[in-house]
Amino acid sequence: MNLRLIVLPLVILGLFPSVAARGQDTAHNACRQLEALVVTATRTPKLLKDVPVVTRIISHHDFESLDIGHLPELLQAELPGIEFTYAMNQQLSLNMQGFGGNGILFLVDGERLAGETLDNIDYARLNLDNVEHIEIVKGSASALYGSNAVGGVVNLVSRNAGEPWSLRLNGHYGSYRNQRYGASLGFSRKRFSSETHAQHTACDPIRMAADGDFGTLYGNHTWHIKERITVTPTDKMKLSARAGFFFRERESQATVHDRYRDFSGGLKGDYAVSGRSALTVGYTFDQYDKSNYLLTGGYDVRTYSNVQHTTRALYNHTFNPSHTVTAGGDVMRDYLMSYQFGGDGAHRQYTADAFVQWDWTPDDRVNIVSAVRYDYYSLSAASHLSPKVSAMYKLPRVTLRATYAGGFRAPTLKEMYMVFDMANIFMIYGNPDLLPEKSDNFNLSAEYSHSHYNVTAMGFYNHIRNHITTYWNTALNGMRYANMEPVGLAGVDLAASARWDNGVGMRLSYTYTRERVTAGGMQTSSTRPHAATLRLDYRRRWSAGTCTVALGGRAMSAVTCDEYTSYTDLSQTARRTYPGYMLWRFNISQEFKRGVTLTATVDNLFDYTPDYYYSNSPATPGRTYAVGLTVDIDKL
Repeated sequence: MNLRLIVLPLVILGLFPSVAARGQDTAHNACRQLEALVVTATRTPKLLKDVPVVTRIISHHDFESLDIGHLPELLQAELPGIEFTYAMNQQLSLNMQGFGGNGILFLVDGERLAGETLDNIDYARLNLDNVEHIEIVKGSASALYGSNAVGGVVNLVSRNAGEPWSLRLNGHYGSYRNQRYGASLGFSRKRFSSETHAQHTACDPIRMAADGDFGTLYGNHTWHIKERITVTPTDKMKLSARAGFFFRERESQATVHDRYRDFSGGLKGDYAVSGRSALTVGYTFDQYDKSNYLLTGGYDVRTYSNVQHTTRALYNHTFNPSHTVTAGGDVMRDYLMSYQFGGDGAHRQYTADAFVQWDWTPDDRVNIVSAVRYDYYSLSAASHLSPKVSAMYKLPRVTLRATYAGGFRAPTLKEMYMVFDMANIFMIYGNPDLLPEKSDNFNLSAEYSHSHYNVTAMGFYNHIRNHITTYWNTALNGMRYANMEPVGLAGVDLAASARWDNGVGMRLSYTYTRERVTAGGMQTSSTRPHAATLRLDYRRRWSAGTCTVALGGRAMSAVTCDEYTSYTDLSQTARRTYPGYMLWRFNISQEFKRGVTLTATVDNLFDYTPDYYYSNSPATPGRTYAVGLTVDIDKL
C-alpha cells in the first residue's frame, strides 16, 4: 500500500479548506486549547496561553477517539523523542530525549507514585480511562517538584463529576486477545460528589515475528479500582478523599508468575482564606509491592515493598493583579524493602522540602515567574537549592518564552544500598557516598498562533553533573553505582498544528537530540537523534453524530553506540547500530448523539517488524487490529 495514496487526499483538503466546507459546523479551532487551565508548570491554575513554560496538553478527546488506553502508547504517538522499550526481563524502560525513567517525574493529580523497576515506575498503573487531560512539561522542574524532575514532568489530571449522575461503560478487543473493559460512575448533588472507576485488562502471550533477545512477550492481566469523594461544607472549603487499588500479574515463567500490587489513598483540604488567598493541605499514602506467585502450592512470596507517607501544604496570595506568591512544603517518610538489598533487607529515610514562587505580570504582554526550592534527604545527607526563572513576552500572534532551571536528583535508596546477585553472572553494589545529580537547563521558544494555526519552535540545553550510573569495579569484581563525568544534552523541538473549518486537522512534530555521554572514551548514548510524529484527521458531523478518521505515524532514526560485550573484561567492546523504524496507525471513530461511540483501529498499518528484536527495537509482532465500544448510559 502506498502511503501517498492515504496522505495526499488529506493534505489537499488541508491546503484548500474551502473546497470541502459545505454546510458543516465549524470544527474545533486549533487555538482553542490555549484557553485551557493548566497547573503543572506553575503549581497554580493558569491559562495555557499565559504559562511562561512550554506545556503540551493531550486532551481526553485525543486518546478516546484513538481508543488508546496505555499511557506509553499515547505518549509515543503524540510526542517525538519519547521511546519506550523493553529492558531486562521485559521491564518497560523510558528514554525521553536522553532522560531515563528516573529523570522524568510522573504524577497523578500532582501526586508522586511509589515503586520502581530498573529506574522506571510501573507504567501499567497510569490508567487513562478516567483522565481528563495530560500535561507535559519538558525541562527541569526541580524548583517546584524536587528530585526526579530534572528532565520534565508528566501529570495525569483526573475528571471531576459534573453531571447529577453519569455512567460510562467501555470495552476494547484486539489481536492476541488484547482486552480492556472499564466502568466509571459519577454522582454529584449540591455539596457532594463521587467518582468510582474500575478497569480490567488482559493480553495473551505474543510471539514475535523474528529472532531476538526476546522471542515472546509475556501475557498479563490487571485490575484498577479507584474512588474519589468530594465534599464542600461551605463556599470557602472543599474536602476530598481518594483510595485506589491496583493489581497486575505477568506470566513470566511456567511455574512462577510476577505479581504487582498497589494500595493508595489521600486526604486533601482546600480553603479560600480570602478573595486573594488560598490554602491547601493534604496527606497521601502509597504502597507498591512485588511478589512471586508459585503456581505449585499457591504461595505468594513478597520480595519488594515501597511505602511512602507524605504530608503537604501549599499557600498562595495575590497582592494585586500583578503579583502572586505561592509557597509550600512537603515531608515524606520513604520505606523500601527489596530482594536487591540482600536478605530482603530494608532501609528508610525522611525527606523535607520548601519552595516559594513569585508570579509577576506587569501588563498583558509580560509575565515573569521565578521560584526556588530547598530539598533535604536524611540518609544521604543530600541537600540542594534549586532555582528557576521563566519569562514570557507576547507580540501580536507571537509569544516568546525563555527559562533557566536548576535540576536536582538525590540518590535513591536502591542506588545507595543495593547488594544484588545478577543471575550468578556478577554482583551489583550500591554506594552510600553518592553525590546528588545536579543540572543546568536552558530553553528558548517562540510560538505563533493565529486562527487555525499554531507553530512552536524550542531550543534546549542541559548540562548534568554527577550523573549516577553503574561501572565495573575491579576491587569488588562487580558493578557499582558511581558518579560519572558531566553529560550534555542539546536539541530542538518543532511542532505545527492546524484545524480547518472543513474538519481537517494536522499535527506535525519533530525533535533533534544530541546527547554527549562518554565512558572511558566510549560513546554510550542510546538516544535516537531524530524523531518525528505526524497526525492527520478528518472530522465530519452528520445527522447521527460525529465521525473521525485519523492516520498517525512516528519515525525514529537509527542510533549507533559502543557497548560492552563482557562484564569481566572491559576491553571487549563492540559498536552497534540500532536501525531506524517507522510505525503507522489508522483509526475510525463514530460518536453517536445518544452516547455511543464505536472505534476500529489498525496498528502498525504497514506491518513493520525488526529483523532482530533488540532491547531498544519496537516490540511489535506486526500489524494488529482492534475494535472498541463506549456507552454513556446517562445519555441514552
